[in-house]
Amino acid sequence: MHCPFCGTVETKVIDSRLVAEGEQVRRRRECLKCSERFTTYELAELVMPRIIKQNGVREPFNEAKLRAGLQRALERRPVSVEQIEAMVGQIKHALRATGEREVSSRFVGEAVMEQLKGADKVAYVRFASVYRSFQDLDEFRAEIDKLAASASTSEADQVTQVVAERLQADDTSDDTNNG
Repeated sequence: MHCPFCGTVETKVIDSRLVAEGEQVRRRRECLKCSERFTTYELAELVMPRIIKQNGVREPFNEAKLRAGLQRALERRPVSVEQIEAMVGQIKHALRATGEREVSSRFVGEAVMEQLKGADKVAYVRFASVYRSFQDLDEFRAEIDKLAASASTSEADQVTQVVAERLQADDTSDDTNNG
């Protein structure tokens, strides 16, 4: 490490500590030539894979886009910002864990659905309805039935109620637009 004061490469570490919840190492260094002290921070460089869209276009991973999608699905749901950030972190970890330089957008979508399924069933169905392009009530029912097989009855009832309200609101807006 070059000394920022005199430029020599002769420095020694006099103290090291983990910071940022163990994500960084803070090192206190001393120059062996001019005896000045300075602090450096060390963190792992984690390269995210590129995303291959369904149309074949490749684009860099966009964390803001991922977060926005989760927030949209979780809008007006009892999920904290910390939980959303944890989901973002787990999805990013899953992407890096593939070891691939490129992953499909389908992989990302499935990872998002898996996180939402564990966090909030209503948000899961909301996201699934857009992600899988549900066209009618039967597709909603099929997804809710799959959820009900793995969830408690009260959770499935809650999801069914929200979907019914959403469909009723859509019907009402269709009547208003057509009338």
